[in-house]
Formats: sequence, C-alpha cells, structure tokens
Amino acid sequence: MANRPRRVCVGITGASGAVYSVRLIEVLLATGHDVHLSISPSGAHVIREEMDLSVDLEDFKPAQLMLDDVKHASDSKIQLLQASAGIGTADSNVLSVESGRVGDIFYHHFQDFQAPIASGSFLTQGMIVCPCSGTTLSAVAHSSAGNLIQRAAEVHLKERRKLIIVPRETPLSLPQIENMRLVTLAGAIVMPAAPGWYHGVTTLRDLVDFMVARLCDQLGIDNCLINRWGVE
Repeated sequence: MANRPRRVCVGITGASGAVYSVRLIEVLLATGHDVHLSISPSGAHVIREEMDLSVDLEDFKPAQLMLDDVKHASDSKIQLLQASAGIGTADSNVLSVESGRVGDIFYHHFQDFQAPIASGSFLTQGMIVCPCSGTTLSAVAHSSAGNLIQRAAEVHLKERRKLIIVPRETPLSLPQIENMRLVTLAGAIVMPAAPGWYHGVTTLRDLVDFMVARLCDQLGIDNCLINRWGVE
C-alpha cells in the first residue's frame, strides 16, 4: 500500500446527493490525490437538477463542476487541507505527492470500457461511488456491469481494494437491503449518506463535510473537515 499511486476512483450515479461527490472531489484534489472520474447520464442529470451545473459527458471539463482556483481561494477548509498536505509550501508530508501539488482529474466516459480503471492492473487506493443509485448497487451486487462505473467497482472487489458505496435513497426496499448485504459480503463498505449532527453543525456544508470526512477516513486520508467526537 505504501507504494500504491495516489489515485482514487470516483463514480457519480443517479441518486440524489450530488453535492457530496463534488465536495469529495474537491477534498481529494486538495490533499494531492488524482481523481479518476466517471459520471453516468443520470448522475449528470442529478448534478444539473440539484446544483444547477451543466456537465457535458462528451466533452467534460473540471470547471463544469466549479472545481477552480478562484472558488478554492475563498474556501478556508480547502486552504487548510492543502497546507496540511504540504501543497504550496516547501515542505511535504505523507498526505501529498512528491511534487507537493494538488491532484488532477482524469475523466473517463461511462461507456469507455478501455479506460484504465476497467483493469485490475491499474493500481488505485480505492473507489467511491457517491452517490450510488439503486441500479448501480444492484449491478455491483450481482456482478452485472453495464457501464464503466459498474465495471470499475467490480474490479475493486475482485482486486480486494477498498470499494465504498454511498446510497442516499430512503426508505429502502427489501431488494435494496439485500443488495447492500451482498456487496458487503463481497468486500465493499456501504456508507449511507446519513451525516451526524454532533460536530457543531451550523450550515448545510457542515453536514456535507461530515460525510466527506468519513469517506476520506475509510481511505486513510487525513483531513480537518469536522470537529471529531472527544477531540478538543
């Protein structure tokens, strides 16, 4: 694991909660991780409906998700994450890549089964499907990949790498609960988008950051997004 490239796969599918995925990508980049991103058509639709952002799956650019330096300059948490990772300073620590730079986004079309993340020989730290639709959950549970996101998730299971599934739907049907059981038995981590309220919540961003912090925890990525229980 120590020599594994600082790459994280992120799949955005058609469940509600697009803000979680956008914030997650911001944090991963700020801590020096390259993000290999794939978005389903339903995922792009949800981003448009919930965040009023137009994502072109045929000609994707990071700015379509508002991932730009101007936005980050006014985000104190992003600035602190970059400083902790030794980015923008002469120093570096285990959070940052050797060059002390922010990460890059590598976009892969959801139908491109020739993408690097479709192969187990392409090393990553793990994959997060956030948010995860019921359709995607079912495909992963039954090893029935119909797009690149589902294939990449399947790869992470077979390679015994971290696969984190973030469902948001409520209430849950029995088949959905069974699918969560199946992916858990296969080695995935199911983390419903259910933020805590004990960390000094004053804004919606605090709730989003709770989930993103817990996702980063699962990948061993240090972060300062929340006030942790029992820590002064």
